[in-house]
Amino acid sequence: GMAGERFAVRNSGAKAVVEGVGDHGCEYMTGGDVVVLGQTGRNFAAGMSGGRAFIYDEAGDFAKNCNRGMVDLGPVDEQEDSEMLRTLIEQHVAHTSSRRARAILDRWETSIEKFVLVMPRQYRRILEDRRQGFDWKDTVRETSQNE
Repeated sequence: GMAGERFAVRNSGAKAVVEGVGDHGCEYMTGGDVVVLGQTGRNFAAGMSGGRAFIYDEAGDFAKNCNRGMVDLGPVDEQEDSEMLRTLIEQHVAHTSSRRARAILDRWETSIEKFVLVMPRQYRRILEDRRQGFDWKDTVRETSQNE
């Protein structure tokens, strides 16, 4: 169903699927994955420093409701992200019998193109560094030992 205002505020690792959110969704979020299968209120992702949100932007107007101070918006273009997103929506259908979610799954090839990935810039850099084998913990250890 639809969630109220401030949904997933300070989320630090939970995975959630909802069919819409009010104002200030994912505010100060630090981890986890949130899927919104409908409209969002204003100021979405304000202060979001970690985690990811996947917004089904059927009308193409999500950007006007997103606070882009710390996040970038983009397509869901990684196969791993697409598969995880589909699995979360399938689980949502299994638990809720959501007609909206079922319709999105039934036309998945076109639906996936309407999802917007909301990703904090710093979080993206950390994930990219990890993929390339860079470990920030090693840098912190070296700095601490040299002091």
